[in-house]
Amino acid sequence: MSGHHHTHDISGAKLLVAVVLNVLITVAQVVGGIMAGSLALLSDALHNFSDVMALLISWFAHRISHKAADSSRTFGYKRAEIVAALFNASVLAGIGVYLVYASVMRLIYPEPVLSSWLIWMGLLGIVVNGGSIFLLESDARANMNIRAAYLHLLGDVLTSVAVVIGGVAIALWELYWVDPLISIIIALYLIAASAGLIKESTGVLMQFAPPQVDLQAVADTVCDDPAIAGIHHIHLWRLSDHAIHLEAHLDFTEDLPLSRTTAAVEALENRLHARFGITHTTFQCEYGRDDDKRLIR
Repeated sequence: MSGHHHTHDISGAKLLVAVVLNVLITVAQVVGGIMAGSLALLSDALHNFSDVMALLISWFAHRISHKAADSSRTFGYKRAEIVAALFNASVLAGIGVYLVYASVMRLIYPEPVLSSWLIWMGLLGIVVNGGSIFLLESDARANMNIRAAYLHLLGDVLTSVAVVIGGVAIALWELYWVDPLISIIIALYLIAASAGLIKESTGVLMQFAPPQVDLQAVADTVCDDPAIAGIHHIHLWRLSDHAIHLEAHLDFTEDLPLSRTTAAVEALENRLHARFGITHTTFQCEYGRDDDKRLIR
């Protein structure tokens, strides 16, 4: 168990390091954006500031999600990270919408931009945010909350690359419209990147069945046991990133003693975990009961 907590501590430490790095780059880009008169650079700074908030929220949610359950919170705080993921992704989408508006206004009313600031600040953003991405990459694969923070940072790296390209275009050809155009491209990416995470985290909070689990396949696996005649009244949902819960009524073919019913259920739990990753089951075992036998009701 100690190794498990050690892993959580490492993830939290990585998030805090990423926070410090993003505070530094945000301050630098605000100064650079004001000096250069660049909307793209200020957009990147705004995005970086949102990253600081996102990382702090992710860190806090990561910490409290591992608090133990108690009599008034029987599930504990396992969904704290899902709530944080939804919030961060929604903020990211909102920033994207605002940047589209600001960029369109800049296209209508163009202003000159100092390209040298764009290039140097963009390069700084690539280095700093690239380091943050490297810190969180392994944890982002397995954790929706950290993946939301990771998406913020990935968006920053792409933004910084675009800022550098824009700075070069302005320096060589004085194409000032490139600056707001880059902001629009950045904004559309932010909206697209956040949409999938908003959908997934909302699905978890709404207790939708995991998309990777086929409900009929679950029912067929249950009925592979000759002692079980059928399954009905199924509820399948995710409590968190990795905790998949299943509850259902099981119809047994004969009036078995409790010891044999327990053995059958235990074997069934092992099969469901191995095949579908279901981590928790609650079964109501029945024999000869005349009730609604629909799979979902």
